Amino acid sequence: MNIVFMLLSTILVWLMVPGIAVFYSGFVPKRDITRILFNTFLMFGIAGLMWIVVGFPLTFGTSKLGIIGNLQHIFLTGIDLKANYGNTGLPTDVYLLFQMMFAVLTPALFLGAVASRARIKFIAIFVICWSILVYYPMAHFVWSSNGFLAQMGVLDFAGGTVIHINAGITAMILAITLRKPYKYNNENVHGNPMWILMGTVLLWIGWYGFNAGSALQVNTQAIDAFFTTTIAACSAMMTWTILEKLFKTRVSVNGLCTGAICGLVGITPGTGYVSVIGAFIIGIVSSLGSFYFINNLKYKLHLNDYLDIFGSHGVSGIIGSLCVGLFANKTIDNNVVNNGLFYGGGFKLLGVQFVGVIFTIAFVSIIGVVIVFGVRKLFKNDVGIDAPLNLA
Repeated sequence: MNIVFMLLSTILVWLMVPGIAVFYSGFVPKRDITRILFNTFLMFGIAGLMWIVVGFPLTFGTSKLGIIGNLQHIFLTGIDLKANYGNTGLPTDVYLLFQMMFAVLTPALFLGAVASRARIKFIAIFVICWSILVYYPMAHFVWSSNGFLAQMGVLDFAGGTVIHINAGITAMILAITLRKPYKYNNENVHGNPMWILMGTVLLWIGWYGFNAGSALQVNTQAIDAFFTTTIAACSAMMTWTILEKLFKTRVSVNGLCTGAICGLVGITPGTGYVSVIGAFIIGIVSSLGSFYFINNLKYKLHLNDYLDIFGSHGVSGIIGSLCVGLFANKTIDNNVVNNGLFYGGGFKLLGVQFVGVIFTIAFVSIIGVVIVFGVRKLFKNDVGIDAPLNLA
């Protein structure tokens, strides 16, 4: 039963990749739709194969300093794929495939930031370098049993730091370095509501595999994760709707969907650690934070992230990760050593989560900037501010 559950969860996370492509395509000009679809689906080839070649051993291989795994099992050589992986009770190949979907999805999340600003050569080399230098170390820090953030006690149930803050910061770096500063002129982006709604449907369905699947077995924690995922998305969606009515005079399908996505992002790091009321509040706070950034702060900063990848994934990921330090509860998951602040645990877990968030932002920012400028120098004629784009 657990194997079937995990295979189903893997399929659901797989579904999120075309889901994000459809979702982004609803916001971009028609000329960029093919590029969004192409770049996103290409991640199955690039990031998927990278995971098999070096990703899995670098992420989950043993390490001495808790920074990165090893290269003893390149191309999975020497790994018994039928043996149970660690204490998961799952065959290694099942666990490997589930984690592969995360490695594929994460670059797909941030590539919308360069939909019309980079050729395929830049994208391919950037994703390869980013996977090795950013994603695999981040996943090792947090999810490997000997990762140093895991050893510190940082909690991230399904990817608040590893996936959403990571993708959001990377998208912001790409938006800053490859696009002109944004000039606000009171325009409203209408997009294609049907594409946006269908993309949200695919993402929301896939998120159940993303969050509940991270329990790695059919148990009460998986059911709790399924439930809290739903509650947070609903509360965030309604919060965004109220905010649009108050500050933009009219509500929109775009807003409904964006609010739901922010709630899904916000609950991801704590979905298996928090109660229903915690999920409800996390959805509201995530929506509030992302709404303010997307509709106000982004323009003050002149950030040209027209898909609001940082505004939704980065901001809500930060909020959700910090909220784990407020709402985590031992009675929901025995892996929670210290309760959150609102459950009598004091500031210890909140402090640990804060350190994890700050480290993630700093690490991804520094390495991301180095990769961008390194690849830009290699392909100086293929990418740059307002550079023409083709798929060659």
